[in-house]
Amino acid sequence: MSLTQIFLVLCVSAAALCDVTRLKTSSSEHAQARAVYGLLRRLVGNRSAEFTVKVHKNLSWDGLDVCELRSTGDNKLAVTGSSGVAAASGLYSYFKYFCNCHVSWSGDQLDLHRPLPKVSGVLRISTPHRFRYYQNVCTYSYSFVWWDWLRWEREIDWMALNGINLALAFTGQEALWQEVYHTLGLNQSEIEDFFSGPAFLAWNRMGNMFRFGGPLPQSWHVNQLLLQFKILTRMRSLGMIPVLPAFSGNIPKGILRLFPEAKVTRLGPWSNFNCSMSCSYLLDPRDPLFLQIGSLYLSQVVKQFGTDHIYNTDNFNEMTPPSSDPAYLSAVSRSVFASMTSVDPQAIWLMQGWLFFSDQTFWKPEQIQALLHGVPLGRMIILDLFAETEPIYSSTKSFYGQPFIWCMLQNFGGNSGLFGTVERINSGPFEALSFPNSTMVGIGITPEGIEQNPVMFELMSELAWRKEPVNLAKWASLYSVRRYGSMHKNLTTAWKLLFSSVYNCTVPHYKNHNHSPLVRRPSLHMNTGIWYDPAYLYKAWKLIIEEAPSLMSKETFQYDLVDVTRQAIELLTISFYHSIVDAFQKKNLTELMTAGGVLVFDLLPELSRLLNSNHNFLLGVWLERARSLSVDEKEAQLYDMNARNQLTLWGPDGEILDYANKEWGGLVEDYYAQRWGLFVQTLVKCLNSGQPFKQDAFNQAVFQIEKGFIYNGRKYPTQPEGDTYEISRRIFLKYYPQALNRFS
Repeated sequence: MSLTQIFLVLCVSAAALCDVTRLKTSSSEHAQARAVYGLLRRLVGNRSAEFTVKVHKNLSWDGLDVCELRSTGDNKLAVTGSSGVAAASGLYSYFKYFCNCHVSWSGDQLDLHRPLPKVSGVLRISTPHRFRYYQNVCTYSYSFVWWDWLRWEREIDWMALNGINLALAFTGQEALWQEVYHTLGLNQSEIEDFFSGPAFLAWNRMGNMFRFGGPLPQSWHVNQLLLQFKILTRMRSLGMIPVLPAFSGNIPKGILRLFPEAKVTRLGPWSNFNCSMSCSYLLDPRDPLFLQIGSLYLSQVVKQFGTDHIYNTDNFNEMTPPSSDPAYLSAVSRSVFASMTSVDPQAIWLMQGWLFFSDQTFWKPEQIQALLHGVPLGRMIILDLFAETEPIYSSTKSFYGQPFIWCMLQNFGGNSGLFGTVERINSGPFEALSFPNSTMVGIGITPEGIEQNPVMFELMSELAWRKEPVNLAKWASLYSVRRYGSMHKNLTTAWKLLFSSVYNCTVPHYKNHNHSPLVRRPSLHMNTGIWYDPAYLYKAWKLIIEEAPSLMSKETFQYDLVDVTRQAIELLTISFYHSIVDAFQKKNLTELMTAGGVLVFDLLPELSRLLNSNHNFLLGVWLERARSLSVDEKEAQLYDMNARNQLTLWGPDGEILDYANKEWGGLVEDYYAQRWGLFVQTLVKCLNSGQPFKQDAFNQAVFQIEKGFIYNGRKYPTQPEGDTYEISRRIFLKYYPQALNRFS
């Protein structure tokens, strides 16, 4: 390449980045400062008076957020940020590293010193990343679906403290689609037949499925619309940029009645669903009707929600396009973008890059480039969604010039289970930033589900404010101190052990679904692979148990005690499973009944008691939140079914069985333990009768248990029961020696 060509490439890249970096909040400096101070009051109450907060946009000359901290003569801390988010993130940095405080989904540790620790001189904290992005389109179904405003308010506070300035704002969009469909002439039954139930809306929005779990009640639309107004107001007040939804071409079947000449392709079935609930109708983006519907919808979005000029839509998510012709793919993205700019000439398209990973057979370089180049460079941002494991930027020359955000996905389906890739996330963003002609404009957190593994999200968000990788052992030690409020040698050692084992998956292409036999339908051929040395986990467990008596007043410690003990039991389940299978294959009935009996009648009941002792691990909380959104018993039953089905069958007949598995009290005893009981019972019968184990017959039988759980009508506890320390100590004393022996 000649010097002239290199210069032209660099100029194009610079121009492309310039477009997206023009995105900015419309909130005034005063409004942002006031919003951060409100966050402080919610966090530390009256002690918020010991802080002053200001926002000055000109604190940053290059558009990259910065915060300055200084102590004043009257024992206050003065916080000045280039944005509200910068100020909030600077505050949290002070809380962490000066006050040993901590805020997380699983509890806070906010014992602020009196007086506040002094900052020497002016401490300036800055980020090399224009955007710090948060959310996956699936998070709305796996985690946010039943939230009220109080829970959303808490989450937006967490986002600000962790420096998030770009986030999806997808709540309430179906209410606007209903208006658009009515305007076009669809009747109510056609609309209701299209929307899925609340727990499955993410995949309805992406065109994967329709109808299942519905219809959506009108009260749902009203509730979600009012919630969205509050969410947007709060996000914007803190200086965040909300990403609003746009049209992807996914349409109800009723459109064909109204526009019989429209060019519509019916896609194939999605993820084991039949065509009564999938095989979505895709309107050809080149059809004039696409622009009509897309602009009609986005006009409603902008009218109701305002705009910050950035919109998300995901075409062909886990669906194969009808043509691989580059000309077609360019026309698709060009038409989608045109439907945005027809309403908002300043529009930027944010797109998840998951499709390029999930269907690599279809998406070759020519097809990827064609889709991306249908949009002017700089008017699209790609989320490299799973970059900690499967980065796409490096094989696409930085997405062929389109700006991208390096993301950590970390969790699929909101699964329980300790997991992380600390070495990869500690190096990956810095490598991407220094990639030749890099178009990276930010760092992102894109889990399918949240409220698990809080340490991974704190580390990832902090890396957005670092100029180089952290010392992981030191970081883990400091995390332990602030999570529990003081130094405990055993706990710093425990966290180092966890960071070097269960939180450091280095297996290539490892996709973090919880594969534990505990949460999967039993068979004789289950995936039991683990990516870490169990000895490290058990050493950490022992150290945590030893510190427990003095720390049970800390909700953060209580959570970790349950979570690590739960992980230890999960490992033991693997061992007992192998014993069961081995005994069956050797036709040793005594060993089969012994191993099966311990698993079904002791280990799993102990796990259930443990989980029921902590609020964060209760199925009842999830179900209560779902039912609380209803206006009558009919709606309550609909939401309850949605909530239970997503965790278990994921579809009417187990189409995506156990994908969103959770190790929660209530779910363990009435779902997982019941399946394992039937499995052991069936194997015993097979040995007694001399008959082979038939998986198909077992699947039919166990399906009755799975489906029965969804409709059992049982109310589960919403408050913890039992003494967490006594239960975990009993489990430890009973099983720790066995664990060492089994995994030695």
